[in-house]
Amino acid sequence: MANHHDHFDLFNSSYHPWNSVNVGPKKDIIGAFEKATRNAGLKFGVTSHDDRFLNWWQPAFGADKTGEYAGIPYDGRLTKADGKGKWWEGLDPKDLYGPAPEDRTPEIIEDIKKNWLKRHIELVTNYKPDLLYNDGFNFTYGDYGKEVTRKLYNNSLKDNGKIDAVMLLKKQAKGTVNEVESGGSNTLRAYPWQSEITFTDWFYKKDRHLTHNARTILEMLIEAVSKNGNLLLSMELKPDGTIPDEIKKSVKIVGDWLKINGEAIYGTRPWTVYGDGRSVRGEAVETVGGELRNATESQKHGEHFNQRTTATPAFAHDEVRYTTKGDDFYITVMNPKGGEFVIPSLGKSSEVTPGNLKGLIQLYNGRKVSYKQTNNGLTINMPVVNGDSYPVVLKAKFKKKH
Repeated sequence: MANHHDHFDLFNSSYHPWNSVNVGPKKDIIGAFEKATRNAGLKFGVTSHDDRFLNWWQPAFGADKTGEYAGIPYDGRLTKADGKGKWWEGLDPKDLYGPAPEDRTPEIIEDIKKNWLKRHIELVTNYKPDLLYNDGFNFTYGDYGKEVTRKLYNNSLKDNGKIDAVMLLKKQAKGTVNEVESGGSNTLRAYPWQSEITFTDWFYKKDRHLTHNARTILEMLIEAVSKNGNLLLSMELKPDGTIPDEIKKSVKIVGDWLKINGEAIYGTRPWTVYGDGRSVRGEAVETVGGELRNATESQKHGEHFNQRTTATPAFAHDEVRYTTKGDDFYITVMNPKGGEFVIPSLGKSSEVTPGNLKGLIQLYNGRKVSYKQTNNGLTINMPVVNGDSYPVVLKAKFKKKH
């Protein structure tokens, strides 16, 4: 995170004195994460949430209306002179909180936008992120945000001989990848997109139960990949930088599942349709709102904030999702149960049928699975599952139609 809505830079910023090198930890946090990420052989991404800071800090310019502190201005009204002898001596609160609401002329707002541009050009130039996420529904400050995107892409082209960088936005815009916050696409998309979810909130909160566990993470991951997307999972950290044990547990289970079933996730492509089952066919299924925090009523009916959570009932036993890799076809059974179920979309006469099925095995143990393919559907006889199960991947071979 390069900066949040509080207008505080977590990198060595030449254009903003309120940064983590000058204040607080006295460390270049983005620099440390960049170094650790590169050393681990991973892609490095940063996020910026700064374009809302004026609204974020609006209450800082008020005062209590009652009580012993009534009328005493909040910190937004402090001046540089007020810092004498304090830990922030030499810094101007106006640079952090922004100008007072009554002083926000068009010229001053334009200067704020230009300063944002300088800071973020420096960010993408000095730290060379592979991914930049602007937390907004459009390019931050319009053309200024587009200029940062151009710099990000040109840096990547110069360093790699090709554009190997990504700009994420919450809206679908040319030249960027769409980010869906706390949710996922309702359809199989032609272009890549990304789902982002977190465990309790975007920072660790001990007083909230987990929004996600291993089951829901796998469900969100499989859903995303089947619809030409990928999943970004946020793991909140404790103040000392460690990962909470309850989060470690879920991530370990997901990792173990991927060690066995990753073949159906990594390097795959979506099929003609993303899946089958009651919810896909539009039949009645049991649903609840789940943990849709920070979402308005209208948002809850869109894609942002439509995530499956620990409060969401399990999928029906006939729900499947598809991925492909070359001639291999993967059928992921989202909530497996021993016994027969039917997949209409894989019938011989289906409009989207991949052809006649030649063989079907469980990916994790190579065990053959009995089936019967008719014109109306593919009937699979799932092996007995003891108790609740995580999704099970079936690997299929089809004789292609000519």
